[in-house]
Parts: sequence; C-alpha cells; structure tokens
Amino acid sequence: MATASSSFSKTAIRPISRGIGVDHPKAAVVAIDLHRGHLDMAVATMPTSPEVAARVVAANKRLFDWCRSVGIPVIHQLTSYRDAEEIRANPFWRTRAEDPAATRKNVLRHNIIGGPGCTVMPQLLDPGDFVVDTKKRYDCFLGTDLDFVLRSHGINTLLITGVNTNSCVLATTTAANVRDYAVIVVEDCVDSMDGPELHAAGLACIRTALGLVMDTDAVMALDGLASRRTSPE
Repeated sequence: MATASSSFSKTAIRPISRGIGVDHPKAAVVAIDLHRGHLDMAVATMPTSPEVAARVVAANKRLFDWCRSVGIPVIHQLTSYRDAEEIRANPFWRTRAEDPAATRKNVLRHNIIGGPGCTVMPQLLDPGDFVVDTKKRYDCFLGTDLDFVLRSHGINTLLITGVNTNSCVLATTTAANVRDYAVIVVEDCVDSMDGPELHAAGLACIRTALGLVMDTDAVMALDGLASRRTSPE
C-alpha cells in the first residue's frame, strides 16, 4: 500500500514539457488581429508603423510555416463589427475617437464588415487554418467560439501571436490563463501600434503573472510541442 509520502513523491516528479506546466502539451497558435486593418498601410484604419508591420508579418510567417509542418494548427482571430454602434458601446473607445492625438482615434471606422481591413494578411493565411472572425473586444474568448474550437481539438497550450501586445495580446493571455491553458507568447511575433514602451510593458505583465514569453527559435526547440518533428528552419 502506497504511503502518503510515496504518493506525493510520484506526483512531484511527474515529467512536464521543458517547464511549460503541462504533462502532454497539445498546442495551437492563436494569431490575434494579423489583418489588413492594422498591417496593410494602404487600407489600415489603426495601423502599426510600416516597420513593425513588416517585421511582425515576416516573423509570423516563419512561425506559421513551421507549425503547419509539425501539425500545430493556426487559429486566426479577426476583429469585425457590423456597424459603428458595436464599437461605440465601449465607453473608453468612444473617448479615443474624440481625441485626435490617440492611436485609436479611428476606432469607430475600424474593421467594419465589408471593408478591406477585415481580412487576414494574405501571406499569413493557409487554406487549412481556422478563422474566428467574430472578435469584438480585446479578449479573443469573449463572445466568440475560440474556447470551443480549442477544447474540441484537445488543445491545452496556446502560442499567442499578433497585435497589439498591450491590449488584445495581454487581454487574451489573461483570459487563457484563467481558463487554465498553458500560454506562450511568441515574443518576436507580437508588437504594438502604441510604441515600444507599451509593447515592453505588456510583455513584462505577461511574463510576471500570466504566461511564458519566448522567441520562435525557443518555441521550435521545446520538447514534445510538435506532433511530428522537423528540423527548425
């Protein structure tokens, strides 16, 4: 008969995958708002800088190509609104629309359904990807079927990418954490239209209290993350 101490010992030494907190990780990418409304300077209503857009698109393409090659699904989260009233319902966003100096001053015309911003950057979208296009607020779980998609596919580990680090990435990481997902924010695959200081502040909050932060190379090297192995590119 096992003693309490021996049972505890067996539990305590149960292996996990390189310190990410789960015994048998099954991962998916949650790619947040990698759409033309932020990243295509020709049509963006709330753009990042051109330099940030180019860097984020290139980094995410590298990660996505690897993930698809090893059986990790990519789930795009896409903000879209039926009309401006769905946006105006948020009191703070209304104040941003009234401030000509705010980075979110164009929020009331951001990603209205039918506009060009409501499409994932074409170089990042693959026919086998999932698209959740009902996101209305910073938290990708709120009012969408993201949790259903993840649970129905047995996902317990999220690789979070996208924009903006200090709003949607931070809010979604918080929501994933309280739902007991293992969270890894892929540092080179996130950034912010609000500038480098707020990008860094968002990452600091995440790594302190909510999830891991690591770059693409570190993600590719994690033991047990990929369902089938290939050499990192």
